[in-house]
Amino acid sequence: MRIRVLGSSAGGGFPQWNCNCPNCDGLRRGSIRAQARTQSSIAVTVDGTDWLLVNASPDVLTQIRAAPELQPARAQRDSGIAAVLLMDAQIDHVTGLLMLRERQSPLPLLATPEVLGDLTEGFPITRILSHYCGVTPTPLRLDGDFMAVPELPGMAIRPVLLSSKPPPYSPFRNCPRPGDNIGLLLENPATGQRVFYAPGLGEMTPALLDLMAQCSVVLVDGTFWTEDEMQRLGLSKKSAAEMGHLPQSGPQGMIAQLDTLPAATRKILIHINNTNPILREDSPERALLTAHGIEVAFDGMDIVF
Repeated sequence: MRIRVLGSSAGGGFPQWNCNCPNCDGLRRGSIRAQARTQSSIAVTVDGTDWLLVNASPDVLTQIRAAPELQPARAQRDSGIAAVLLMDAQIDHVTGLLMLRERQSPLPLLATPEVLGDLTEGFPITRILSHYCGVTPTPLRLDGDFMAVPELPGMAIRPVLLSSKPPPYSPFRNCPRPGDNIGLLLENPATGQRVFYAPGLGEMTPALLDLMAQCSVVLVDGTFWTEDEMQRLGLSKKSAAEMGHLPQSGPQGMIAQLDTLPAATRKILIHINNTNPILREDSPERALLTAHGIEVAFDGMDIVF
Protein backbone atom coordinates (compact mmCIF):
# COMPACT_ATOMS: atom_id res chain seq x y z
CA MET A 1 0.00 0.00 0.00
CA ARG A 2 1.07 3.55 -0.63
CA ILE A 3 0.27 6.97 0.81
CA ARG A 4 0.92 10.18 -1.08
CA VAL A 5 0.91 13.37 0.96
CA LEU A 6 -1.07 15.78 -1.23
CA GLY A 7 -0.94 18.68 1.21
CA SER A 8 0.99 19.10 4.46
CA SER A 9 -0.06 22.55 5.72
CA ALA A 10 -2.79 23.59 8.12
CA GLY A 11 -5.73 25.74 7.00
CA GLY A 12 -4.71 28.65 4.77
CA GLY A 13 -1.68 26.88 3.35
CA PHE A 14 1.89 28.19 3.40
CA PRO A 15 2.30 31.01 2.73
CA GLN A 16 -1.19 31.99 3.82
CA TRP A 17 -2.72 34.47 1.40
CA ASN A 18 -3.20 37.30 3.92
CA CYS A 19 -0.44 36.54 6.41
CA ASN A 20 2.80 38.48 6.87
CA CYS A 21 4.18 36.53 9.81
CA PRO A 22 7.97 35.98 9.66
CA ASN A 23 7.49 32.61 7.94
CA CYS A 24 5.04 33.74 5.25
CA ASP A 25 6.88 37.00 4.57
CA GLY A 26 10.22 35.20 4.51
CA LEU A 27 9.01 32.59 2.03
CA ARG A 28 7.64 35.24 -0.33
CA ARG A 29 10.90 37.21 -0.16
CA GLY A 30 13.07 34.11 -0.49
CA SER A 31 14.88 35.04 2.72
CA ILE A 32 14.24 31.74 4.57
CA ARG A 33 14.91 28.10 3.74
CA ALA A 34 11.40 26.67 3.42
CA GLN A 35 9.03 25.29 0.81
CA ALA A 36 5.43 26.20 0.01
CA ARG A 37 2.72 23.81 1.14
CA THR A 38 -0.94 23.25 0.31
CA GLN A 39 -3.63 22.41 2.86
CA SER A 40 -3.50 18.97 4.43
CA SER A 41 -4.74 15.88 2.63
CA ILE A 42 -3.44 12.43 1.78
CA ALA A 43 -4.36 9.82 -0.82
CA VAL A 44 -4.07 6.07 -0.23
CA THR A 45 -3.90 3.28 -2.82
CA VAL A 46 -3.56 -0.47 -2.94
CA ASP A 47 -3.08 -0.95 -6.69
CA GLY A 48 -1.63 2.43 -7.73
CA THR A 49 -4.69 3.26 -9.84
CA ASP A 50 -7.67 3.67 -7.50
CA TRP A 51 -7.23 6.00 -4.54
CA LEU A 52 -8.96 6.91 -1.29
CA LEU A 53 -8.80 10.69 -0.87
CA VAL A 54 -8.57 11.46 2.85
CA ASN A 55 -9.89 14.99 3.36
CA ALA A 56 -10.79 17.20 0.42
CA SER A 57 -8.72 20.35 0.73
CA PRO A 58 -9.61 23.66 -0.95
CA ASP A 59 -6.35 23.06 -2.85
CA VAL A 60 -7.50 19.71 -4.25
CA LEU A 61 -7.30 20.75 -7.93
CA THR A 62 -3.70 21.92 -7.51
CA GLN A 63 -2.91 18.71 -5.63
CA ILE A 64 -4.40 16.53 -8.38
CA ARG A 65 -2.37 18.35 -11.02
CA ALA A 66 0.78 17.70 -8.97
CA ALA A 67 -0.03 13.98 -8.67
CA PRO A 68 -0.45 12.45 -12.17
CA GLU A 69 -1.23 9.08 -10.56
CA LEU A 70 -4.64 10.48 -9.58
CA GLN A 71 -5.57 10.84 -13.26
CA PRO A 72 -5.24 7.38 -14.89
CA ALA A 73 -7.10 8.60 -18.05
CA ARG A 74 -9.01 5.34 -18.65
CA ALA A 75 -11.87 7.24 -20.29
CA GLN A 76 -12.74 10.66 -21.69
CA ARG A 77 -13.78 11.72 -18.19
CA ASP A 78 -11.95 9.84 -15.43
CA SER A 79 -10.33 10.11 -12.01
CA GLY A 80 -8.32 7.82 -9.81
CA ILE A 81 -10.25 9.14 -6.78
CA ALA A 82 -12.59 6.23 -6.04
CA ALA A 83 -13.90 7.54 -2.70
CA VAL A 84 -13.38 10.32 -0.16
CA LEU A 85 -13.02 9.90 3.60
CA LEU A 86 -13.37 12.88 5.95
CA MET A 87 -11.61 13.09 9.30
CA ASP A 88 -13.74 16.02 10.46
CA ALA A 89 -15.93 18.80 9.06
CA GLN A 90 -13.31 21.57 9.15
CA ILE A 91 -13.46 24.02 6.24
CA ASP A 92 -9.90 23.19 5.14
CA HIS A 93 -10.78 19.47 4.97
CA VAL A 94 -14.14 19.54 3.17
CA THR A 95 -14.36 22.53 0.81
CA GLY A 96 -12.58 20.61 -1.93
CA LEU A 97 -15.64 18.38 -2.28
CA LEU A 98 -17.22 21.21 -4.26
CA MET A 99 -14.34 21.02 -6.76
CA LEU A 100 -15.21 17.37 -7.49
CA ARG A 101 -18.76 18.19 -8.60
CA GLU A 102 -18.13 17.29 -12.29
CA ARG A 103 -17.86 13.61 -11.38
CA GLN A 104 -20.00 11.38 -13.64
CA SER A 105 -21.53 9.37 -10.77
CA PRO A 106 -22.34 10.06 -7.09
CA LEU A 107 -19.21 10.53 -4.99
CA PRO A 108 -18.73 7.83 -2.33
CA LEU A 109 -18.25 9.78 0.92
CA LEU A 110 -17.16 8.13 4.17
CA ALA A 111 -17.56 10.12 7.39
CA THR A 112 -18.98 9.82 10.88
CA PRO A 113 -22.68 10.61 11.40
CA GLU A 114 -21.60 13.77 13.27
CA VAL A 115 -19.54 15.04 10.33
CA LEU A 116 -22.23 14.12 7.82
CA GLY A 117 -24.73 16.03 9.98
CA ASP A 118 -22.59 19.18 10.01
CA LEU A 119 -22.17 18.93 6.22
CA THR A 120 -25.92 18.59 5.75
CA GLU A 121 -27.05 21.42 8.02
CA GLY A 122 -24.31 23.77 9.25
CA PHE A 123 -22.29 23.80 6.01
CA PRO A 124 -24.63 22.01 3.58
CA ILE A 125 -22.09 20.72 1.05
CA THR A 126 -23.89 17.41 0.60
CA ARG A 127 -27.13 19.23 -0.25
CA ILE A 128 -25.31 21.50 -2.69
CA LEU A 129 -23.66 18.52 -4.40
CA SER A 130 -27.06 16.87 -4.81
CA HIS A 131 -27.58 19.37 -7.65
CA TYR A 132 -24.38 18.18 -9.36
CA CYS A 133 -22.82 14.70 -9.06
CA GLY A 134 -24.44 13.90 -5.72
CA VAL A 135 -22.87 11.87 -2.92
CA THR A 136 -23.32 8.35 -1.63
CA PRO A 137 -22.72 8.68 2.12
CA THR A 138 -21.30 5.81 4.15
CA PRO A 139 -21.37 6.42 7.92
CA LEU A 140 -18.13 5.27 9.49
CA ARG A 141 -18.44 2.67 12.24
CA LEU A 142 -16.76 3.58 15.50
CA ASP A 143 -16.88 0.11 17.05
CA GLY A 144 -13.12 -0.45 17.00
CA ASP A 145 -13.21 -2.94 14.13
CA PHE A 146 -11.56 -2.67 10.74
CA MET A 147 -13.89 -2.10 7.82
CA ALA A 148 -13.55 -2.45 4.07
CA VAL A 149 -13.94 0.34 1.53
CA PRO A 150 -16.17 -1.19 -1.19
CA GLU A 151 -14.68 0.97 -3.94
CA LEU A 152 -11.11 -0.04 -2.98
CA PRO A 153 -10.68 -3.81 -2.64
CA GLY A 154 -7.86 -4.86 -0.35
CA MET A 155 -7.98 -1.73 1.80
CA ALA A 156 -8.70 -2.09 5.51
CA ILE A 157 -9.45 1.02 7.58
CA ARG A 158 -10.36 1.63 11.20
CA PRO A 159 -11.70 5.01 12.36
CA VAL A 160 -10.34 5.98 15.79
CA LEU A 161 -12.14 8.39 18.11
CA LEU A 162 -10.06 11.44 19.03
CA SER A 163 -10.43 14.34 21.41
CA SER A 164 -10.66 17.58 19.44
CA LYS A 165 -13.26 20.17 18.46
CA PRO A 166 -15.79 20.41 15.62
CA PRO A 167 -15.47 23.47 13.31
CA PRO A 168 -16.45 26.97 14.50
CA TYR A 169 -19.63 26.92 12.39
CA SER A 170 -20.89 23.77 14.10
CA PRO A 171 -23.53 24.25 16.83
CA PHE A 172 -21.51 21.70 18.81
CA ARG A 173 -18.26 23.72 18.76
CA ASN A 174 -18.26 24.17 22.54
CA CYS A 175 -19.79 20.80 23.40
CA PRO A 176 -17.83 18.29 21.29
CA ARG A 177 -19.30 14.87 20.55
CA PRO A 178 -17.58 11.54 19.93
CA GLY A 179 -17.25 11.42 16.16
CA ASP A 180 -16.58 15.12 15.55
CA ASN A 181 -12.95 14.27 14.89
CA ILE A 182 -11.29 10.95 14.15
CA GLY A 183 -7.93 9.42 13.45
CA LEU A 184 -7.50 6.77 10.80
CA LEU A 185 -5.74 3.44 11.17
CA LEU A 186 -4.72 1.86 7.85
CA GLU A 187 -3.59 -1.74 7.59
CA ASN A 188 -1.89 -3.54 4.74
CA PRO A 189 -3.37 -7.07 4.91
CA ALA A 190 -0.44 -8.44 2.91
CA THR A 191 2.27 -7.25 5.31
CA GLY A 192 0.35 -6.58 8.52
CA GLN A 193 1.95 -3.14 8.72
CA ARG A 194 -0.15 -0.26 10.01
CA VAL A 195 -0.15 3.52 9.60
CA PHE A 196 -1.95 5.94 11.92
CA TYR A 197 -3.07 9.30 10.50
CA ALA A 198 -4.37 12.15 12.68
CA PRO A 199 -3.92 15.70 11.32
CA GLY A 200 -6.01 17.13 14.18
CA LEU A 201 -5.15 15.82 17.64
CA GLY A 202 -5.95 17.76 20.78
CA GLU A 203 -5.11 15.22 23.46
CA MET A 204 -2.99 12.09 23.76
CA THR A 205 -4.28 9.17 25.84
CA PRO A 206 -2.61 5.94 26.99
CA ALA A 207 -4.92 3.93 24.70
CA LEU A 208 -3.96 6.07 21.74
CA LEU A 209 -0.26 5.73 22.48
CA ASP A 210 -0.68 1.94 22.72
CA LEU A 211 -2.35 1.94 19.29
CA MET A 212 0.41 4.11 17.80
CA ALA A 213 3.07 1.83 19.24
CA GLN A 214 1.70 -0.96 17.03
CA CYS A 215 2.20 1.09 13.85
CA SER A 216 5.13 1.23 11.48
CA VAL A 217 4.33 4.88 10.68
CA VAL A 218 2.46 7.62 12.56
CA LEU A 219 1.47 10.76 10.63
CA VAL A 220 0.14 13.19 13.23
CA ASP A 221 -0.77 16.75 14.17
CA GLY A 222 2.10 19.20 13.69
CA THR A 223 0.04 22.41 13.76
CA PHE A 224 1.79 24.49 16.43
CA TRP A 225 5.19 24.51 18.10
CA THR A 226 3.99 26.20 21.32
CA GLU A 227 0.70 26.46 23.15
CA ASP A 228 0.64 30.28 22.80
CA GLU A 229 2.10 30.55 19.28
CA MET A 230 -0.78 32.43 17.69
CA GLN A 231 -1.26 34.64 20.75
CA ARG A 232 2.40 35.70 20.88
CA LEU A 233 2.30 36.69 17.22
CA GLY A 234 -0.90 38.68 17.73
CA LEU A 235 -2.77 36.52 15.22
CA SER A 236 -5.37 35.01 17.55
CA LYS A 237 -6.59 35.19 21.13
CA LYS A 238 -6.87 31.39 21.27
CA SER A 239 -4.32 28.87 22.45
CA ALA A 240 -3.42 25.68 20.64
CA ALA A 241 -5.60 23.67 23.02
CA GLU A 242 -8.56 25.98 22.44
CA MET A 243 -8.18 25.30 18.71
CA GLY A 244 -8.05 21.54 19.30
CA HIS A 245 -4.33 20.92 18.76
CA LEU A 246 -1.48 19.49 20.85
CA PRO A 247 1.69 21.58 20.33
CA GLN A 248 5.06 19.95 19.77
CA SER A 249 6.99 21.55 22.63
CA GLY A 250 6.47 21.32 26.38
CA PRO A 251 6.66 18.46 28.89
CA GLN A 252 3.42 16.88 27.62
CA GLY A 253 3.78 18.04 24.02
CA MET A 254 3.87 15.97 20.86
CA ILE A 255 7.65 15.46 20.93
CA ALA A 256 7.48 14.04 24.45
CA GLN A 257 4.59 11.78 23.46
CA LEU A 258 6.26 10.50 20.29
CA ASP A 259 9.45 9.79 22.25
CA THR A 260 7.58 7.02 24.08
CA LEU A 261 6.98 5.07 20.84
CA PRO A 262 9.29 2.24 19.70
CA ALA A 263 12.46 3.36 17.93
CA ALA A 264 11.36 1.48 14.80
CA THR A 265 8.21 3.59 14.43
CA ARG A 266 8.53 6.26 11.75
CA LYS A 267 7.21 9.54 13.16
CA ILE A 268 6.01 12.32 10.81
CA LEU A 269 4.28 15.64 11.54
CA ILE A 270 1.60 16.96 9.17
CA HIS A 271 -0.99 19.82 9.17
CA ILE A 272 1.69 22.41 9.95
CA ASN A 273 0.52 25.95 10.56
CA ASN A 274 2.18 28.78 8.63
CA THR A 275 3.46 30.25 11.92
CA ASN A 276 5.31 27.11 13.05
CA PRO A 277 9.11 27.55 13.10
CA ILE A 278 9.62 23.92 12.00
CA LEU A 279 8.76 25.08 8.47
CA ARG A 280 12.21 26.67 8.38
CA GLU A 281 14.57 23.91 7.35
CA ASP A 282 17.54 25.43 9.22
CA SER A 283 15.67 26.42 12.40
CA PRO A 284 16.66 25.16 15.87
CA GLU A 285 13.16 23.71 16.20
CA ARG A 286 13.61 21.62 13.04
CA ALA A 287 17.00 20.45 14.31
CA LEU A 288 15.39 19.40 17.59
CA LEU A 289 12.80 17.34 15.72
CA THR A 290 15.56 15.65 13.74
CA ALA A 291 17.42 14.85 16.97
CA HIS A 292 14.25 13.12 18.20
CA GLY A 293 13.84 11.16 14.95
CA ILE A 294 10.74 13.12 13.87
CA GLU A 295 10.16 14.10 10.23
CA VAL A 296 8.18 17.00 8.77
CA ALA A 297 5.78 16.05 5.98
CA PHE A 298 5.95 17.87 2.65
CA ASP A 299 3.70 17.98 -0.39
CA GLY A 300 4.47 15.01 -2.62
CA MET A 301 5.93 12.83 0.15
CA ASP A 302 5.46 9.09 -0.48
CA ILE A 303 5.01 6.48 2.26
CA VAL A 304 5.00 2.80 1.34
CA PHE A 305 3.94 0.17 3.89
